[in-house]
Formats: sequence, structure tokens, C-alpha cells
Amino acid sequence: MSEVVNVAEIFGKNVFNETVMRERLPKSVFKKLKKTIEDGAELDPSIADVVAHAMKDWAIERGATHYTHWFQPLTGITAEKHDSFISAPTSEGKVIMEFSGKELIKGEPDASSFPSGGLRATFEARGYTAWDCTSPAFLREDAIGVTLCIPTAFCSYTGEALDKKTPLLKSMEAVDEQALRILRLFGNTTSKRVVPSVGAEQEYFLVDREKYLQRKDLIYTGRTLFGAMPPKGQEMDDHYFGTIRQRIASFMKDVNEELWKVGVTAKTQHNEAAPAQHELAPIYAKANIAVDHNQIVMQTLKRVASRHGMKCLLHEKPFAGVNGSGKHNNWSLTADDGTNLMNPGDTPHENIQFLLVLSCILKAVDRHADLLRESAADVGNDHRLGANEAPPAIISVFIGEQLEDVVDQLCSTGEATHSKVGGTLKTGVKTLPDLFKDATDRNRTSPFAFTGNKFEFRMVGSSDSISSPNVVLNTIAAEAFKEAADILEKAEDFDTAVHDMIKEQLAAHRRIIFNGNGYADAWVEEAEKRGLPNIKSMVEAIPALTTEASVRMFEAFNVFTKAELESRVEIEYEAYSKAINIEARTMIDMAGKQIIPAAVKYATMLADSLSKVQTACPDADVSVQAELLTETSAYLSDMKVALANLIDVTEKCGIIENNKEQANAYHDIVVPAMEALRAPADKLEMMVDKELWPMPSYGDLIFEV
Repeated sequence: MSEVVNVAEIFGKNVFNETVMRERLPKSVFKKLKKTIEDGAELDPSIADVVAHAMKDWAIERGATHYTHWFQPLTGITAEKHDSFISAPTSEGKVIMEFSGKELIKGEPDASSFPSGGLRATFEARGYTAWDCTSPAFLREDAIGVTLCIPTAFCSYTGEALDKKTPLLKSMEAVDEQALRILRLFGNTTSKRVVPSVGAEQEYFLVDREKYLQRKDLIYTGRTLFGAMPPKGQEMDDHYFGTIRQRIASFMKDVNEELWKVGVTAKTQHNEAAPAQHELAPIYAKANIAVDHNQIVMQTLKRVASRHGMKCLLHEKPFAGVNGSGKHNNWSLTADDGTNLMNPGDTPHENIQFLLVLSCILKAVDRHADLLRESAADVGNDHRLGANEAPPAIISVFIGEQLEDVVDQLCSTGEATHSKVGGTLKTGVKTLPDLFKDATDRNRTSPFAFTGNKFEFRMVGSSDSISSPNVVLNTIAAEAFKEAADILEKAEDFDTAVHDMIKEQLAAHRRIIFNGNGYADAWVEEAEKRGLPNIKSMVEAIPALTTEASVRMFEAFNVFTKAELESRVEIEYEAYSKAINIEARTMIDMAGKQIIPAAVKYATMLADSLSKVQTACPDADVSVQAELLTETSAYLSDMKVALANLIDVTEKCGIIENNKEQANAYHDIVVPAMEALRAPADKLEMMVDKELWPMPSYGDLIFEV
């Protein structure tokens, strides 16, 4: 029997949370800090030293030797520079453990080594990190020891945001201000803040570490660039929600305990659809905390997997032919008095506030579909979106039968008089209770689905930060709310004005509503008729950041400047080119040094067999050897031609100087060349003696873990 884990006892034990602050800070300081956190105000410098001293003592008591300003640069992963608490030795050779308010509030990492998209010259090094006191500091325990991690924002010397956190906090302020205006219109005077609540469901693969180390493609790119499908994939649907194997269960147990200690509410765990694929989901949290927690989740999955002799793959499509990985970003808006702006209630046709919010969100998503699609764009997601396993690349909104009926009533008659209600689901078994049946089914093919009191954005890639989609969701909602409030606040007859606005917005933007099968070919045709964009790749999505509408909106709400948006465009084009270049060069290396030599050796064995059998017995049937040799030689020839072409086009694309032109060239020329090289290689894998094949197969990787 495994040891008993007291979750309540260990949860948050490594977090400098409100309980710890209340115990360790003077009452007046605690009140000021709590008000700062609740109001989102700037930290009073007069209390910074006191907070820092208390945080240091707490951390050292728990074994910490270093602290780090833990931030999220535009690389998509977290960054950290560790400083010890020690001061310069005294004359007696003693050191004092110190940590000042200045060190707590501000750090100075080298900004020149992080992507800036032209905002900073390479020789301009200075950057700053600033403590996000609304996201609590925590202690991380790993091989390096215990480290105090301080969640921070990251900006350049000239003030531009170089991270994922700063624009997120700005977008949260924007939607808070505008959502409060909506609540005030309906007589709500108690709510002081509206906070975006987010829950990110994290999908991932686990493979055996020893097998992983035999695959250069997994090491360098995170996905398999070659690989034939095994006899069994996920056709039997026997992995999804199946019994968790003992090795995986042990890993999940350790992951949970580590996450609970740092305050991450790891709630749900299960096997996902593909073999070796799994999912972890937390309880909802405030958006910036949810983003921090998801970064912690990804770090923890990787770290704990290594301890268990495995590797965690966060790539969106590590294996062709089986489900890829994403993360569903569940998003809602909740006021501090408990009001959920996305709660329709039992009779949504009578809930005017909800209908206004719904119409605003439909307007926002329809107007900025390209921007929302871009927020989920990355190299890995190009292999996943639209591939009958994930949402299509077309943005649409699922609202369910109940709400669609209300929308139809409003658009056709101008009035909504009723709402469809749920019923009772009869099980037909006497010993089983009848079940309450919801008024609306769910739709797993929708990229943006309403699921009762929240929207689920299902496009986000498994390796991505969830900051980008939430920045977009918060800001486009803020814009729609502002436009509504600007009109309604001036209306002489509010009831009539809000009714007319709901009807007008729903009628103008109902094209974005689609409750059918998002995977069907017919939907692609229907979406085109509706005028909905179908943005299939990352390079096609990137320009959405700097459209006139995007720039105007982001600048209006102080989320991004035009320069910051332009920098992100350059960063994303460059990131795409670099990723494809690495993949292409890895394929060249593997094909030339591993696969072709193995196939030649196999062909030589066939030729030797053919010659020896014919010599020993001229009448023997050697047609099998001859056919295999002919087929192997043909595929080898195809590989040689494809390899030479890939080398050529990769070199040519590598010298293109313009980032946009280079990214498009890699997409249009190099990616097809990579596919052309893979095709004969995967055919050869099904022919060559397994003992000769130079790397573990798909079957080895996804079924032997």
C-alpha cells in the first residue's frame, strides 16, 4: 500500500500566500499588501523591505538558498536567473543572508539574449523584471535545492513589454473596467472588480527515456520526423479514460504532490485518446495566476518524468497518425461578489444581462476571428488544427440548442418568450437513478464552445503559453463591452435600447454561430459562404496582429503599442523559420547518417542472399528476394533525390533576409520537401529488418512505456 497523502496538509505549503503573510507581517503591512493585491495597485515602497525580510526568513526556514525573478519571455517558456541570499563576507569571514525590498520588486536580467523583434539592438542589454504581487511567490524543490520563485513581468530598458505577463495584466485591467460598466447598467453596485477566470486542461505524451534518446528528431524538435504507423493506433478507443498503468500512476502521484505544494489545484487526470497520451486539469484561477500555474505544470511534468525514467512530450503533434495534444482554455468573467457574467440562469431568454454579454462576445469573436486564431498559432499546431482530432482552423462559436433557439426567436420575431429546458434521462435500470438531462449537448469539434457558464477555447497548442489567447479574449471582450456601454449609458429608455442592441448584435454576428460537426468538409464550404476566415497555417495567421483593427484596439486599451505588435510579428516569423530549419536539418542528418545506411545494408543483405541462393541452387525461387531488393532500391533512390532537394531548398531559404519572406518560403517550399523525404523513409521502415532499423518505432515509443 502506498503512503497516505494528506492533501489538505501539503496544499500550498510552499506558497507565500495570505495565511503566511498574515502570520509573518505586521498587521499594518499585511493590510497594505492585501489591498495592493486586491486593488491591483502599485506596491508601496515603504513596506517592500518588510515584505522582503519576511519572505526571505520564510524561504530560508524551508531550505531556500537562492531566489529568482521567474518570468515568461517571448520564447514561450519561463526564464530565471538565480541569486543567493548571501551578502559579502564580513571581516570575520561570516556571511549574512540578505534580501531587500528593492531586490524583491525589481531585477535586472540581460534583455539582449531574449527575442525583441527589433525593439532592442543586440548590444543593448538592460532589461527589468517587476514583481507581480497578485501572483504569490513560491518555493520550488528540485535537484538544485530550494529556490524562492518570484513571479514577475519583464520589460526593456525603454519600457516595451518583452514578456507574456505584462500584456496579460493590462488586458485584465481593460476587461475589468468595461465589464463593470455593463454590470452598473443593470443596477449592480456591489461588484468592485471583474476578473477573468481561466482553467487550462494540459495534454501531454510520455515515452521511455532510453527510447527517446535514440531518436534525434525527438531530442532536437520534440516530434518524430520519420515513423510508420504500428499495426494498432487508437482505433479501438481503449486508451481514453482507460486504467492508468502503474508506471504512469506513480508519475502522476508525484506530479500531483509537487503541484499541490506550490498551490496548483491539480484536479483531474486521465488517459487521453492516443496511446501514451494523458491529461491534467486544474480548478479555475484568476487569469494571471492560471497562466503562471500552467507554466509550472509544464515544467513539473517534464521534471518529474525524468525522475521516472521517461520524457514528457509537449509538442502538439509528436506522432503522425494519432491524436495530437492541445490545451483547452476555459474562460469566464466573474465579479468579486460572485456574479458570473456568463451564467445564463435557468431561463436565459429572460436574463437580459447575460444576453447582452453573449451578444457582445459573439460580436467580439466574429470581428476578431483572425486575431483569436493567431493567438493559437505555432509551428506544432499547424500539424494539428483541422486534422479531425482538434478544432478546425475556422473560428466558430458553439452555443448549444437552448441558446441558439433564444437567438432565433430574437432575430426572427424580436422577442424571446421561452427557453428550452432539460429533462430526465431514463436509464431503464431499476437500481440506477434517473439522470438530469441538460438542455444542451456538448460539441467537441467547436473551437470556441459555450459550456454552461464559460467559453472553452479549444485551439491552444499543448506547448504554448495560455497568455496569448487570454490577452486576446480579454481585450476583444473589453472593446465590445465598451462600445455597448458607450451607447447604453446615454440611452433615454434603457430597456428598449438594450433590447434593440441585443437583437442587432445577434443578427449582425450570428454567422459565427455553428453547432454542427466542425470536422465535416461541408462546414468548410459553409464557412466560406458565411465569409468566415479559414487560416490554415501559422504564417498565414501572423499578419492578424498588425491589422488596422488590431492595432487600434490594442492601443486604445493600452495592451500593446503598435511597435510591440510589430515586434511580435517579427519574432513569430523568425521563430517559425528557425523551427522548420531545425526540423529540416534534423531530417537531413537522420536520413543521411541513419536511415539510408540502414536501408543500403538491408539491400546488401538481400543481394547477398539472392546471389548465394542462386549459386547454391540455380532452380530455387528467388523472386521474393529480387522483388524486395528492387522495391528497397527504388525507395532508396526516391530518398536520395528527396534528400538532395531538401538540402538545396533549406540552404536557399536559410539565406533569405526578410523574416516574413523567409517564413513563407520555409512553409511553401521546405515543408513539402520534408514530407517528400519522409514518405519513402516510412515505406522503408516497413520493409527493413527491425534489427537494422536505427531507431525505435512508433510501436516501441507509444506502447512500451
